[in-house]
Amino acid sequence: MLRATIPEEDPMRALYTKLIKDNSGVTAIEYGLIAALVAVVCIAAWKILGTDLSTSFSTIASSV
Repeated sequence: MLRATIPEEDPMRALYTKLIKDNSGVTAIEYGLIAALVAVVCIAAWKILGTDLSTSFSTIASSV
């Protein structure tokens, strides 16, 4: 008697397939990139405005 066997799925292959189809990590990466971009913009603005504010405060202090 011949019996049809169902091939067992390789557990590692099932894990890889699940990880490839999972999109939740993509969202976390996008949020991380946005946060990094905002941080870079804030640091650049802080550097530019910090120099201007220092000059302004020095001018005010010397005029008093």
